[in-house]
Amino acid sequence: MRKPELAAAIAERADLTKDKAGEVLNVLLDQITQTVAKKESVTLVGFGTFEARSRAKRKGKNPQTGAEIEIPASNTVAFKAGKALKDAVN
Repeated sequence: MRKPELAAAIAERADLTKDKAGEVLNVLLDQITQTVAKKESVTLVGFGTFEARSRAKRKGKNPQTGAEIEIPASNTVAFKAGKALKDAVN
């Protein structure tokens, strides 16, 4: 499912126009993005938790040459599924 399809499903279930549902979805995603960018977590009970995590620098290998390289430290986003989502998938 892509973003426009998700907005259409929200519009149908919440009795909103597709434009309004798309706007709500954009605000939700923007707020999650801004919060995680500030290194705070976003927990949607039953669905899951979004959080920022740091990766330390580490050594790796170039798959083409086999040469050892250093992978710099970076930040990434992690998602941990909640119980209700896990149960729905299983």
